[in-house]
Amino acid sequence: MQDIILGLGDALSLINIFFVSCGIVMGLVIGAIPGLNGPMGIALCIPLTYYMSPVTAIGFLVGINKGTGFGGAISAILLNTPGTPEAAATALDGYPMAQNGKGEKALRMALYSSVFGDTFSDIVLVLVAAPLAMVALYMGPPEIFAVVALAMTVIAGLESSSLGKGLITASFGILISCIGVDTVTALPRLSMGLYQLENGISLVVIGIGMLAVAEVLLQLEIHVKEGLACMVFSKNPEDRYLRWWEFKSVLRTLVRSSCIGTWVGAMPGIGAPVAAFIAYNEARKKSKNPEEFGKGSLEGLAAPEAAYSAVCGSNLIPLFTLGIPGNLAAALLIGAFVLHGVTPGPLMFEQNGRMIYGIYGSMLIANFLNLGIGRVGMKAFCKVVQVPKVILYPVILFICMMGAYMADSSIFGVQVMLVFGIVGYLMKKFNYSYVCFIIGFILGPMFELSLQQIVIRSAQEPGFMFTRPVALALLALTAFIVLRTIYRAIKNR
Repeated sequence: MQDIILGLGDALSLINIFFVSCGIVMGLVIGAIPGLNGPMGIALCIPLTYYMSPVTAIGFLVGINKGTGFGGAISAILLNTPGTPEAAATALDGYPMAQNGKGEKALRMALYSSVFGDTFSDIVLVLVAAPLAMVALYMGPPEIFAVVALAMTVIAGLESSSLGKGLITASFGILISCIGVDTVTALPRLSMGLYQLENGISLVVIGIGMLAVAEVLLQLEIHVKEGLACMVFSKNPEDRYLRWWEFKSVLRTLVRSSCIGTWVGAMPGIGAPVAAFIAYNEARKKSKNPEEFGKGSLEGLAAPEAAYSAVCGSNLIPLFTLGIPGNLAAALLIGAFVLHGVTPGPLMFEQNGRMIYGIYGSMLIANFLNLGIGRVGMKAFCKVVQVPKVILYPVILFICMMGAYMADSSIFGVQVMLVFGIVGYLMKKFNYSYVCFIIGFILGPMFELSLQQIVIRSAQEPGFMFTRPVALALLALTAFIVLRTIYRAIKNR
């Protein structure tokens, strides 16, 4: 009890609140710039924490990670340019809302959803860290393969009206994800003799090209005869402010998506983009108005925001209790802990109880600061789209090129972005789902690696998969969902 009181006192100190606020502001700026993300910000700022206390240092770095959640949604909603890879799911319904003059309402929904999911996962981290970490510990290649296979059924859900096109684009995404060095044989493949492709293609580069550049090309085509006007927000209060009944209508979606994000974050290696798209798909399946998704649905906006924000807290579960980082951001935090003489793992609760509760308090404070800072800066964010498009589109293209350059550290990344911008433009023109492509690209490496590990293990033990009941149950559920989707598609025809 004494450690809890002292830890919360450390979290409530003015110096700690100041640095957590600085972390939130930095995260908002970093997240809004395409090509930058939370892990980049954490890596750059770890040296700055050398003279801070452990609680303040971790609170500052966690604040950066939390701020990028809403920061990535700003550019995704207003410019259809996801600042972070996981914000690609937010753009599916956020940008259509901005086009309809409801950009301010979309930003409010994104902010509230982000804070809701973040707070939900932080509470789970505080209450049930050890039990969830034990579940993650038993995740072997069969379970990861089954989880990824289940996530791939998102494709059928997102493209249920044309299953064939959905499978084609998803397969294309998996094929593109295979470019680079094979993780098992260490041999380059599909690189076409270009050494730049041996490290694969960055998701940020593909996301910027297929979402932002493709959208600019489409908008230029639409307005080539009409002239380029500026996007104007509606002055109608119903289009600007989020009513209580509207928030209440998506509350069930927020809880479900937060649970998905917390579960995915506790499983090492799966990642926030997967959580965002799984939550989006589940929200669409459970919605009473699934036809509104992709056209400006509040549920479609709230689901991915809550899911990938929930990953920010839950990815610390295996780190705090087992010393295993849940994702890249958590892995970088290990460096901050070691810098301050603390080794993450089970003994940390016994040896540094005061520090742990101080970090818990800093994380909860960061959520309220994120809400306040995001709310204060809302009107400034809305001014972005009021710039005339004849000025805005060149600026967007410049930001896209800078983001692609920073993500790949070469001009080659910019060239790849432009190629996928044209590919995304053609996919949109011919009604092929670029969402399915992105999902296939994200899940492809995990799917392949776990499958290779299963094949290698099965060579020594043929009945290996039958000793993993959890994996078999997930595969059976996947088969059921796929068959049900095919049956519904045939019935609809």
